[in-house]
Amino acid sequence: MRSFGTPVADVLGEQIAATLSDPATTHGLARALRATARELELHRHHLAGRRSRPDGRIGQRPARVQIGGGGHRIGGFFNIDAVPPADLLWDVREGLPLHDDSVGLLFSEHFLEHIDYPRSAKRYAAEAHRVLAPGGRIITGVPDAAFALGGYYGPLDPVEETMRRWYGRRDCRPHINTRLDLVNLVFRDQDDDPHYTPHLWAYDHEKLVQLFTEAGFGAVEPWDFDEALANPKRRWGSVYVTATK
Repeated sequence: MRSFGTPVADVLGEQIAATLSDPATTHGLARALRATARELELHRHHLAGRRSRPDGRIGQRPARVQIGGGGHRIGGFFNIDAVPPADLLWDVREGLPLHDDSVGLLFSEHFLEHIDYPRSAKRYAAEAHRVLAPGGRIITGVPDAAFALGGYYGPLDPVEETMRRWYGRRDCRPHINTRLDLVNLVFRDQDDDPHYTPHLWAYDHEKLVQLFTEAGFGAVEPWDFDEALANPKRRWGSVYVTATK
C-alpha cells in the first residue's frame, strides 16, 4: 500500500525493482518489467518538464530543433529528448512543446522507428507540420527497411558489414549471424538491454513519403547526407528524407 502523497508511478517503480531483484522472477516477466521501468523513467522526465510548462509550450522559439538526439548533439540546435542529455526532457509522443509556425528546421535520425505506429508516429508528423513555419523543413533518417530486405537475397558480405557497423559493440552480436537476423533487427530490434529501445515500426523511402504527405507536407524528397548535421555512423544502411511545409 502506498503512503499518502506518494506518486503512484514511484510506488510502482519500487515494486518493479523489488520484483526484478527476486531470483524467482521469470525471464518473461523480467523483460516486461524492465520495459515498464524504462517507460516509468520517461514518464517522470516528461512530468517534470510538463509541470514547468502547463500549457505544453516552452518560452523559447528556437529556429532549429533536434528531436531524440541522445549523445549526438548538433551545434545551434535546441535538443528535445525523453532522456538526458537534452535541452528539454520531454516525451514527444505527447506532442511537441513548441509554438505554431515557429521552427525553421526539425531534425531527427534513428528516432522515428522507436515510437509506436500509427498513433505516436502520425501524431509526431502532424505536430511537426504544426510547429514548422511556412517553408520550414523536417529532416528524418531511419534504418532503411528496403536495404535490409534487399540484402536478404543478395551476397552475405554487405550483411556482415552491416552487422559489424550497427551491432558490433552490442551483447547480441554473437547471435546475429544471418540475413534474416538483420531483417529482424531492422524491423523489431528486441535486444533486452537497458541502453537500447525496441524498433516498433520499419520505414523505407516510400513509407516516409506517405507519412509526411498525409500530415500535410507539400514536398517530401530524398535528403543528401550532410555530416554537419547527421551522425556519420548512421549513414550506412539508412534512408533520409526532407519534407517541406
